[in-house]
This record gives sequence, C-alpha cells and structure tokens, in this order.
Amino acid sequence: MTRRVAAALLVLTLALLVAAVVPLALGAIAHERDSFIEDTARTAASIAGIAEERLGDGVADDPALSAALVTAARQGDELLLLNSRGVVVVRQGSPRDAVWRQLVAQSTLQNEPTTELTNDRVVAVQTVWDDGKLSGTAIGTLVLERPTGPLNQNIANLWLYLVGLSGAAMVAAVLIAAYFARWVGRPLARLDAAARKIADGDLTVRAKTGYGPPELRRMAATFNMMAGRLEALVHGHRAMLADASHQLRTPLTALRLRLDLLAADSAPAAAAELAGAQEEIARLSRLVDGLLATARAEAVTDQLEQIDVMEAVSERVAAWQPVANGNGVKLLTEAPPSPAPLVALGAGHLDQILDNLLDNAIDAIVGEGGIVRVSVARTDTGTRLTVADDGPGMTPQERSRAFLRYTTGSQNGTGLGLAIVHRLVTANGGTIKLADTPGGGLTVEVEFHGNDEV
Repeated sequence: MTRRVAAALLVLTLALLVAAVVPLALGAIAHERDSFIEDTARTAASIAGIAEERLGDGVADDPALSAALVTAARQGDELLLLNSRGVVVVRQGSPRDAVWRQLVAQSTLQNEPTTELTNDRVVAVQTVWDDGKLSGTAIGTLVLERPTGPLNQNIANLWLYLVGLSGAAMVAAVLIAAYFARWVGRPLARLDAAARKIADGDLTVRAKTGYGPPELRRMAATFNMMAGRLEALVHGHRAMLADASHQLRTPLTALRLRLDLLAADSAPAAAAELAGAQEEIARLSRLVDGLLATARAEAVTDQLEQIDVMEAVSERVAAWQPVANGNGVKLLTEAPPSPAPLVALGAGHLDQILDNLLDNAIDAIVGEGGIVRVSVARTDTGTRLTVADDGPGMTPQERSRAFLRYTTGSQNGTGLGLAIVHRLVTANGGTIKLADTPGGGLTVEVEFHGNDEV
C-alpha cells in the first residue's frame, strides 16, 4: 500500500511540476535572453554615441571612447567602428566577418539598428549619426559582439535551481505519502491479521482500536464487536451440539435395547413388527448423526493444517474397501505425479468429505460390477478431488437441489451427505460441483484453492 500511495502522489507531483515549472522556466529563459539582447543593444548605442566625436569631429584620441573600449574589453566584447565608407577605424578583438558584414548590410538597408543571437554570442549593429541625431547623416557603423557565456551560465543556474526545487518537492511528496500510507496501512494490516486469525479458528483475537484515522478506529471497534458476538454464537452453538448429542443419543440407545429385549421373547408376528421398529430407530439414529454432522460443518472454526491429499484418499479408500467389496463395487484411485499436493483444511474435514462421498457413491450403485473412481489432480489455482461412480446418476433438477438437506435419491439415505460435504468444502474456501459421468453415473468435483507440495 505504501508503494502504491507513494507512486500515485509522486506521479501527481511530477505532473504538477511539469505543468507549472517547465512553462515558468521557459518564460524566465526567454526573459533572460531578451534582457541580454537589449542590454547588448543599449551598450552598442551608447558606444555609438561616444564614437560620433571620433568620426564626425575627427578627434584622433577620444578619452571617452577609450574608456568605453576598456570597459567592453573587460566584459569580453569584440567591437568594430566603421566610417561611412565601410573602412574599419577602430577594432577590438576579432569579430567574425561573415556575421557582422551581413548585419551591417541589413542595418544600412533598413536604416535601423539590428541585433542577432547566435549559439555563442549576440551581435548588435548600431548606426553612428552626425551630432547624435537620428534624423542627421549616417557617418559610420558600430558593430558589437558580446559572448553569451554569462547568459548560458544564468540559464544553466536557473535550470539547476528548478530541478533541485522539483527534486526536493518530489522527495517531500514521497515522505508525506509514506507517512500517510503507514498511518492508514498499519491499522489495516493489523485488522487483516486479526481477521485471518479468526478465519483460522482463533475467536479470542481482537483488533487494536487506538491507531490510524477515526474511520479505521471505528472499523476496528466494529470488528471487535462482531468478533465478540461471533465467539458467543459459536460457543453457544458448540454447547448446544454437545447437549443435543448427549440428550438424543442416550434415549435412542435405551429404546433400541428395550426393543431388542422385547423381540427376543415375542411371537413371530410381534417380532416382525419390532424388527420394523428397530429399523426406524436405526434410521432415526442415522438422521440424528447426520444433523449433528451438518451442524458441526456449518460451525467450522478449527485451526487449519496442511494435509496430504493422496495420503488421506488412500486411508479412506482402504477403510471403505470392505463395504465396497460387500456391495460388489470396485474402488479405484488415480494419483497425480509426485510430489503429492497439500491443502490447508480443518482437522478431520477431508476425512469427513471423503467418507460422505464414498458412502453416497457406493450406495448409488445398483447391483454388482460397479466402479467408483477417486482421483486427485493439480490445477492452476489449487487441487481437485474427483469421486465418480457409474450408478444411475442425477437429473439436472436433482443436481440443482443436491446440496439441500433431506434431498436424496436413495431409500436408505438421509439426504444429508452432500449437504455436509458442501458445508465443509465451502467453509474451507473450496468449491464443489456435480456433473454426469461419461457413460452414466455421477461425478463430484471438489476443488481446494491454493496448495503446496511435499
């Protein structure tokens, strides 16, 4: 989060700097160049006024002109003074002929001062008028070339200042973004860690409420209230399950024993009725066990642990093998290439899932010669467990209601097996779907998202 906020604020600051600083810098540079050119032109006009005495009055040694030449020399200027015939009267430095001759011709043609900015210097051409009057007679021309070194240095200093200012602004933006991102991000990270611990089954965890902005503090307080109510509900649910398990199973067991005693001393007709009653008691026991298993599945808050899927499959297939043999059903397993995948599930949940799926698959096959295939495969998002049988299968309408309680296609079933599997799978963050087995039958695909390897 800190990186994203810092990057966003950095991009925004950079955009603002580009939009504001670049036009400001370009305007300042243009103003600096115009000022430099105007200053050069004013200097040329001033020296041209001084040179009028030399050209107009024929003064050979003009102290003012000599002082102006000394000042120009100190500034690195190069200067030419031409008479009306274009003969060089005074020369200082080595002005480039190709440049100044062209500008002198242009100034003479236009009868006005001319300036030109090149890469390394400014050239100013000023007409020398008789008696210093613009309406008088032109008696000569002054050419002044001034190096642009000071101008370039000022422009470089301006860019350096603006770049430094922009860099300082961007560093400040990053620091401010990092501070605010941490101010908001740390409470969120603590809240996320607390939510993960609760999802893993630790219902005693609470989030800290004294950090971050007011909105996050209220969120943490609301989260703690939710966690407290969830803990109370789960503990109450568990207590109810324990009480129901004890209160229901004990009288059912006692009733079954009484019926067994009555059947032993009863006439054949009465014994047959008692046998029917015993079957109903057995069915009621299975229904109670299924309801309790479903309730436990809906209240899953156990700590997650890494489970070897193939090891669990091998153990449960071996446990169900005698039942399958007794029903004339063949159990087959298909394992993925090693190493075997691991999934994070609650303790014993994968065993319950396999037990219910194998029980349903074996029970669904009518007659001998049926096959139940259990396979494990890796996917891009996790691990897929598939249990496929070649029984009668389900219609689309039956599949749409298969995960509801008491929905069954078997006379002996309670209709809770797939409901229990669905609750356990979804409680562990997985998905389950039903499909037709090629050639007939039902295929159950369970996918657990996220896996590791042994």
